[in-house]
Amino acid sequence: MTTTIEIQRVENSKITSVDFDNLPFGSVYSDHMLTCDFKDGAWQTPKIEPFAPISLDPSAKIFHYGQSIFEGMKAYKDKDGNTMLFRPLDNCDRLNKSAERLVIPQIPEDIFMDGLKALLKIDNAWIPKKEGSSLYIRPFMFASGNGFHASPADAYKFIICTAPSGAYFAGKVKVLIEEKYARAANGGVGFAKAGGNYAAQFYPTKLAIEKGYNQVIWTDDNTHQFIEEAGAMNIFVRIENTLITSPTSDRILDGITRKSILQIAADNDIETEVRKISVGEVVAAAKNGSLKEMFGAGTAAVISPIAGFGYKEEDFDLPVLENPFATKLKKLITDIQTNKSEDPYGWRVFVK
Repeated sequence: MTTTIEIQRVENSKITSVDFDNLPFGSVYSDHMLTCDFKDGAWQTPKIEPFAPISLDPSAKIFHYGQSIFEGMKAYKDKDGNTMLFRPLDNCDRLNKSAERLVIPQIPEDIFMDGLKALLKIDNAWIPKKEGSSLYIRPFMFASGNGFHASPADAYKFIICTAPSGAYFAGKVKVLIEEKYARAANGGVGFAKAGGNYAAQFYPTKLAIEKGYNQVIWTDDNTHQFIEEAGAMNIFVRIENTLITSPTSDRILDGITRKSILQIAADNDIETEVRKISVGEVVAAAKNGSLKEMFGAGTAAVISPIAGFGYKEEDFDLPVLENPFATKLKKLITDIQTNKSEDPYGWRVFVK
C-alpha cells in the first residue's frame, strides 16, 4: 500500500544559487522537507513542504527533557542519472530502536520509506553528480508536546531534511585517546542516535582540539582501558593484517557502515576480529611497529583514516602505507553505493 502524502512545492527553487562544485558538508539545504506529526495516539498524514523554520511552544518537551533522535543517510546518482539509497531499511530500523529507548513512538516503515522516496523524487535535481559528493539525508524525531512535568510527551514530530554535500573530512586526522570522560555507560543510551549523546561529546572534544588534536577516541566508562569509538564514528584498528573493531553494546552504536565493512572485508580475504581492544594493546603495537592503520567509519565520512594518536602526553604517528585497507574498503563500499560495481548483498535501493 502506498502512503498518502500531501505535497506543497516551493514557488521558486533556490537551486540556481548553489555551487555544486564547492559544496560544504551539511549546511546547504534542498528545497523541500518531509514532516509528519504524531498526536492523539497516531501518526498523521505526512507532508512534503518547503524547507522552512518550524514553530514550537517554549514548553515543548524537546527543550526540557531531550527526547530527540536522528539518523544519517545518503542518496547518490550514478553515471546514468539513477538515484540510489544504501541500506535505508537499516536506518529505519535503527531509528525505531532509538525511539523505543527514548519512549518516542516508532515511525511506520511505509511512512519512512515512501516519504523519503517521494522527497527524493521532488528534489532529485539536488542530488550531486560530482565524484565524492552525495545528498546527505537527515531523518529525525523529537518531542513537540508541551509541559514542564518530567514525563514523555504526548506529541512528536518526524522530519526528513536533505543537504547536497561534498566530502566530510579533508586532510590528516589526529586523535586523542580519552582518559577521563566517557561517551556512554552500560545501561545508557550509547547505542541510540540520541541528540544528547552528541551534545555530551562536544566538551571533551573541545579540550582535545585545544591540545592540537582533531577528535577524541572514546574509551569505556569504567576503566578507560578499552577503545570504543572514534568521535561520532565506529573505530577500526589494523594490527599486522588483522582488522579489529569493538563489539556493539549499550555503549556503542551499531553502525551501518561498520557492518558493511565487516562483511566486505570478510569477502575480500581481510581477516577481521570483533572483540575488545585495549589501549595498552594499541600503544604496544604502535611502539613495536605492528600497528598499521586506524580509521573511523560512519555514514558521513564512510571511512576516515587516522594519521596519529595521543595518549598520556605521548604522540604516535601511524605509518603511511602504499595500499591501506582503508582506501580499499572505502572504494569497495562507495562503488556499491554509486552503482559502479555489483551489489551481491542487496544493499543498494533504487528510487524510481
